[in-house]
Amino acid sequence: MLEGIHHAAIICSDYSVSRHFYTEVLGLKIRAENYRSERDSWKLDLALPDGSQVELFSFPGAPPRPSYPEAQGLRHLAFRVSELEPAIAQLERGGIAVEPVRTDEYTGRRFTFFSDPDGLPLELYEQ
Repeated sequence: MLEGIHHAAIICSDYSVSRHFYTEVLGLKIRAENYRSERDSWKLDLALPDGSQVELFSFPGAPPRPSYPEAQGLRHLAFRVSELEPAIAQLERGGIAVEPVRTDEYTGRRFTFFSDPDGLPLELYEQ
């Protein structure tokens, strides 16, 4: 029935800051960008190399995401990378703080976390 994840949707507090982060710092490619005047809202479709997408939305007055303590619901968004070090270096060049690299005790794979401009936890997972 299910064949994969098509997209993850993110609501941001500052569209221009988040747009810059996802396109310039993370390097996601813009598929489509639309301003929806009836909602005073932007919708930005971003593509990853494997065909999956991130949708970035702006909605006026959206409440902040509860993070600590962690709330129920989606915990984080993980991006697959072939090597952690070059990805971490790219983030750090963009001024993004990255947590120390850890190893998944079950898979033996290395990973690390960082945050988007609104504090959404994002993960790099080495394949």
